Amino acid sequence: MVRNLGIGTGRRKTSVARVYVREGSGKVTVNGKGLNKYFPQLEHINVVKAPLMVISEENKFDVLINVYGGGLSGQAGACRHGLARALCHVDEANYTSLRANGFLTRDSRMVERKKYGQAGARRRFQFSKR
Repeated sequence: MVRNLGIGTGRRKTSVARVYVREGSGKVTVNGKGLNKYFPQLEHINVVKAPLMVISEENKFDVLINVYGGGLSGQAGACRHGLARALCHVDEANYTSLRANGFLTRDSRMVERKKYGQAGARRRFQFSKR
């Protein structure tokens, strides 16, 4: 039986990630695929792995992530947030370094909604004097 050492929920934009940390060899799985397969861009891979790099234990844990909603950038941020929370669950000593790097703060920036009578959230329709 596989035992989860830590569980964390991460959110960013409209994405939600459930992260499970287990003892292992450093394998990261996102929605049943490898990390490099799910996130094609190196920038997103680095965002997801950042909490592991900070506590310098990349090869100590296996990470299983279920993420849905939003786009790849939001999903990568949600995975980072959830992984940081799960690592705090594993060991309380990780808290200070993860907090100092800003990985435990939920990024609350969301897309502004479109208003009626306008072309977008802030863009107006073209004004015609005549």
